[in-house]
Amino acid sequence: MAAVCVFCASSRVLEPHWLDLGYQVGTALATRGHQVISGGGCVGMMGTLAEGARAAGGHTIGVIPRSLLELEVGDQDADELLVTDGMAARKVLMMDKSDAFLTLPGGLGTLDELFEVWTTAALGLHRKPVVLLDHGGFYAELVRWLRGLVSAGFANADAVEDLIVVDSIPAALDAIEARLGRAPLAGSADV
Repeated sequence: MAAVCVFCASSRVLEPHWLDLGYQVGTALATRGHQVISGGGCVGMMGTLAEGARAAGGHTIGVIPRSLLELEVGDQDADELLVTDGMAARKVLMMDKSDAFLTLPGGLGTLDELFEVWTTAALGLHRKPVVLLDHGGFYAELVRWLRGLVSAGFANADAVEDLIVVDSIPAALDAIEARLGRAPLAGSADV
């Protein structure tokens, strides 16, 4: 069993199909025996992700900064709800507790989290898989732009290729599980 950190939207105004995607991802992770780590909110995709995981018998860990606890309405049903002093501490704790990272559609906060874990992987600070679920082409323009950074000389081709881009939930979980077969798990000396 792996601890998979999922970055996704916590917006209260999302269309139902995005909320359903969160629920499906949570369910799929739990069904495959993985723990779900999230940003600790109970609203938006973040909330439905945790609900889906718990409905399928999964273990959920929420990590939320004290300042956002009331704003996002903390996931009081989480198996573990960890409260940090700020956003930076939240990201560090999420990274430390996770074996892999999966990014779903989201906004600025989601992108911030994605870029931090991806950059730290590119710098060799960890070898944990970083997967981007490009559901329905949500991230297609971003992915195209990122790949253009290589030809322009702004990014290393290996670093860009380290971001695993998939278009379905099964492909995302398969990619994570395949990489975990070769990468150390959280808490090992090579993280």
